[in-house]
Amino acid sequence: MITLLASALLAFAAAAPAVAATDVSSNWAGYVAAPSMTMGSHFSSVSGSWVEPTATCVRSGESYSAVWVGLGGASERSRALEQVGTDADCAKAGKPVYSSWYELLPAEAVNVRMTVHPGDRMTASATVRAHDATLRIRDLTTGARFTTTRHTAHIDVSSADWIVEAPSVCTNVGPCRTFALTDFGNVTFTSAGATAAGHTGPIADPNWSATALELRQSPPKGEHRGAVAVGGPANGLIVAAPSTPSGPEGAFGVQWQEQAVQDERAAAAAGSIIN
Repeated sequence: MITLLASALLAFAAAAPAVAATDVSSNWAGYVAAPSMTMGSHFSSVSGSWVEPTATCVRSGESYSAVWVGLGGASERSRALEQVGTDADCAKAGKPVYSSWYELLPAEAVNVRMTVHPGDRMTASATVRAHDATLRIRDLTTGARFTTTRHTAHIDVSSADWIVEAPSVCTNVGPCRTFALTDFGNVTFTSAGATAAGHTGPIADPNWSATALELRQSPPKGEHRGAVAVGGPANGLIVAAPSTPSGPEGAFGVQWQEQAVQDERAAAAAGSIIN
């Protein structure tokens, strides 16, 4: 469930083809694409498939991870985002929880009545026509599917997004707070494509520019994961990094990992995160 506007992301260079350099985010990992000037200023649809990851939980607190495809939200000026996906979360007691949802920011996320299991093959898409947004998600393993079309006053189709996210909560008071990212292991996106001006292509299509996003996050104090104990002589830095898209379908993976770094390096890395 995502409640954070995408103000945490950088804007793009105007029309550099293929995949550009990697930017750092505090909550998104994966790829965002923007149409080139010759293709107009917006996408009409985005789609992608993935295998629902397995959440590795600890007993020291809650954590969250969301896998989704969507349109918009990749500009500091954006106030809308049309997205659909799944969660692999950890409850306080260390129990994994899986779910599916859609969201049309600035409205809140809506849970989908679909049972999701780790290992299920999921496929989803978001399509926008005027101010009507159609969100589809299907569990190819169980055959369950969900489709909804909603009219919304706020639309952003300036980017296409294939993302693994550390969700956030936003209130009217103070800045948004990003939750701890669940150890989801690895998520592989396949059939990652988008449509602009009637042309459909993968992430690295030369008709748009794509930016890789690497998520970096310091774990909550007192939390232990693997061999790294937060608060000891070394701090852990949670990283979710995308691989380079390959093949005609734009397949890529996002890998969760924890890096042990010295205190001063952890502070420097935290200071470089885009908020």
